[in-house]
Amino acid sequence: MRLNADFTQRASVHFDQTDWVPSPAVGVERKMLDRIGDEVARATSIVRFAPGSAFSAHTHDGGEEYLVLDGVFQDELGDFPKGTYVRNPPTSSHTPATEPGVTILVKLHQFDPNDRTVVRKSMDGAGIVPLHQDAHEYVRIENWAPGASVSIDAPGGIEVFVLDGSFVEDTEEFATWSWLRLPPGSQLLTTAGVAGARVWIKSGHLLGMI
Repeated sequence: MRLNADFTQRASVHFDQTDWVPSPAVGVERKMLDRIGDEVARATSIVRFAPGSAFSAHTHDGGEEYLVLDGVFQDELGDFPKGTYVRNPPTSSHTPATEPGVTILVKLHQFDPNDRTVVRKSMDGAGIVPLHQDAHEYVRIENWAPGASVSIDAPGGIEVFVLDGSFVEDTEEFATWSWLRLPPGSQLLTTAGVAGARVWIKSGHLLGMI
């Protein structure tokens, strides 16, 4: 499968305009944002676990990065409630599950093979909240005031995911849980909505994809 797989092009997906697709695990569905591959894939997805559901134990050869959007994500390492950011590096393994149900944004097989950095932290905070930074990427939360004009140079590309509120980019409105990706060499130019916007941003990581 190839979905939004041309990283030289702008790509966007709106949460309320896409359908849930069943996964191989009972009670686990996903909305695919970008994907190269089948079940083992370089992928960015919104994944929803029904209460009491689980995925079989597996190893993340290419790493796993996720944001807990709603509910509680659970595995052998603990409980991760809404507002948690997690990076499980290559060679890590776990058995994901949830008793109350959970929705996450997850990115798979997108780590540097030598990365062994584990991150587990809250995304709460005002202004800019750094989550992770290395030679390849910068991951953070940004809080934009109502009506704010935002300009971000993105020589290495950029992804923006709306956690709360909304923004407009190139006449296109992005509401909660919608996603935008711009290629390397871009400039992100946005205007926050009337309620402002709280967004997750990853930048600098797309240079190797073109």
